Amino acid sequence: MSSYSVTAASPAQKWLAGTLVIAYALITIMPLLWIIATGFKSPSDAIAYPPKVTFEPTLEGYVNLFTTRTRVTPETLEQLGEPTTWYDRIVRQYDMVIAGPSRFGERFLNSVIIGFGSTFLSVFLGTLAAYAFSRFKVPLKDDLLFFVLSTRMMPPIAVAIPIFLMFRTLGLSDTHAGMILLYTAVNLSLAVWLLKGFIDEIPREYEEAALIDGYTRFQAFYKVVLPQAATGIASTAIFCLIFAWNEYAFAVLLTSGNAQTAPPFIPTIIGVGGQDWPAVAAGATIFLVPVMVFTILLRKHLLRGITFGAVRK
Repeated sequence: MSSYSVTAASPAQKWLAGTLVIAYALITIMPLLWIIATGFKSPSDAIAYPPKVTFEPTLEGYVNLFTTRTRVTPETLEQLGEPTTWYDRIVRQYDMVIAGPSRFGERFLNSVIIGFGSTFLSVFLGTLAAYAFSRFKVPLKDDLLFFVLSTRMMPPIAVAIPIFLMFRTLGLSDTHAGMILLYTAVNLSLAVWLLKGFIDEIPREYEEAALIDGYTRFQAFYKVVLPQAATGIASTAIFCLIFAWNEYAFAVLLTSGNAQTAPPFIPTIIGVGGQDWPAVAAGATIFLVPVMVFTILLRKHLLRGITFGAVRK
């Protein structure tokens, strides 16, 4: 009789699991690859039916994304002479000239400021609140934690009008500070609950030993607890950034010019004769990069954070 392990997978099970993982990865990554490819198509190729898988790549979508264009007469084009740059050459094909830069750069910068600013505040305040809930005797702790979590249950549209009126009264409409505070308030409940779970898994004996060695409570928190909670902080930061980066409803309602982020701006990219899908795809591709880079940089902490506390020694 041959011995076998009840926990180790058989070769057939490994093959099946690997096949399912690869299939799932391909299915989930196809929309992303299609968006990236559409950014390098011409407008006619982007709306071709049946869809074109092979095409001649062009940077027309990126040129349209970062510039504003105006149509001129053939006589004006002749007076301007030959185009001097590659992007002028692309625009001249449609009897147009570049009038100036678009506002996509400003909107993208707004997303960076508001997204990362609110993420930093959410993680900072959430870490302090989670530590207090985890280590101190807080009156009505369970009720307070449920109240904090309940703020996450409301759909944004349910509180959109009251927030709009409040922001207008306080002068926070269409401001970076207002959007940062709003996204921080929304993300704070998630940050507190996630970080409390991580801090609960850190043994209290570490802090007690530090206090015996002469550390203050803050020094024990800063030098002992924070390094141990780094995986949880990284995981929480990623989730908070994803929400603030992709949020659309509040951005549409509360911003219009000065603090408008990229999500409500990208759909407004209009080309000649209709929607400029290559430019929209180019904007979506660029918009994905910061979150993707941030997640890749913290991927080790994210994987450790997902499994943190699952196995006890």
